[in-house]
Amino acid sequence: MDSKTTLSISEARKKIFKIAEDVQSSSKHYTLTERGKPKIAIISAEEYESWQETLEVVKDFPDIKKEVKEAEEEYMSGKTIKLKDALKKEGIIFTDENVQNSTKKDIRKRTK
Repeated sequence: MDSKTTLSISEARKKIFKIAEDVQSSSKHYTLTERGKPKIAIISAEEYESWQETLEVVKDFPDIKKEVKEAEEEYMSGKTIKLKDALKKEGIIFTDENVQNSTKKDIRKRTK
């Protein structure tokens, strides 16, 4: 659950150390106002970096909203199939044992 607190910049100045501590919780952020109007927002550096990464991903996929909508429509209309079934259709036999064995082999390769 997001927790938003709104303060005037003057009031925030008095509480800056408490604010800096509070925003370390990822769900907490502050909106600071000037003359009653929102002026800035304060979030943790970690959350800021996460937003920056998200924006970079979105830039790389300009049609992502369209693609997500199309995928949702396909899913809802039943046009999608399970990965297991798609692999079987391609002639790849998929069992839990195959997954466990391939995972063990991959782990062994990476650790050598």
